[in-house]
Amino acid sequence: MIPPVRTPAPHVLFRHGNGTHLRAIPIGVIQGVRMLGLPDAAAACLFDLDGVLTRTAAVHAAAWKEMFDGYLRERAAETGEPFVAFDPVKDYGRYVDGKKREDGTRSFLESRGIMLPEGDADDPPENATVRGLGNRKNALVLELIRTQGVETFDGSIDFVRAARKAGLKTAVVSSSANTVQVLRSVGITDLFDARVDGVVAAERNLPGKPAPDMFLAGAKELDVPADRAVVFEDALAGVQAGRAGGFAYVVGVNRVDAEHAKDLAAHGADVVVNDLSELLEAK
Repeated sequence: MIPPVRTPAPHVLFRHGNGTHLRAIPIGVIQGVRMLGLPDAAAACLFDLDGVLTRTAAVHAAAWKEMFDGYLRERAAETGEPFVAFDPVKDYGRYVDGKKREDGTRSFLESRGIMLPEGDADDPPENATVRGLGNRKNALVLELIRTQGVETFDGSIDFVRAARKAGLKTAVVSSSANTVQVLRSVGITDLFDARVDGVVAAERNLPGKPAPDMFLAGAKELDVPADRAVVFEDALAGVQAGRAGGFAYVVGVNRVDAEHAKDLAAHGADVVVNDLSELLEAK
């Protein structure tokens, strides 16, 4: 019996890496990627968590404010310095959003001219150290998540599902050490092939955003080169990381205001949207 003749699916060749290698991508995959509003060569999506997938950015901002305001009041009472509150919009976006907890703590304190000892990772929340204050903030955010719960952005979850249906790999890349708990609480763990978060970064000694190392690790977990991976970020530090890593495309997700949208573009976003559903609607 003569076996049936299988006609290979049409492919398009793309250069990748340093431009000396060619990769064949099936036309069907390219068509699916185009429906997502992404470059033809995209093979993977790397999503930040807070503010991109889940409505937890506001929870984090509230926890940062409560922690910093408490510390600043204590410091003002001891030193006689005037108390200037933490701004949950400007200070959050400029100094802590998207960064690892200790980096965000250190960054904001330095903006106020405050230098504290680094401390140890297990410092108790009452310790006036970078790590102690960071742990105080983490305790507050966990309590807020426990009492208020977590919600997702429906447009983002629809986009993740569409990306997977189109054959793209997906990963969560978040500075949060609570990523696993949040993903489980909203039931979307199974939508991602890999996770690189604050816990993984600590285990591997990866620098936090705006360094690109966490996103690069996410792409490596998916076995996809950076120039075929797309970064989705709402934080300025995260957008900077995506640009610095040489990724195929950086999508800035604006959940704040027009000024933040401009800042995302200025820090390296290729496109800025208010919701990921806009990428699907554009097609």
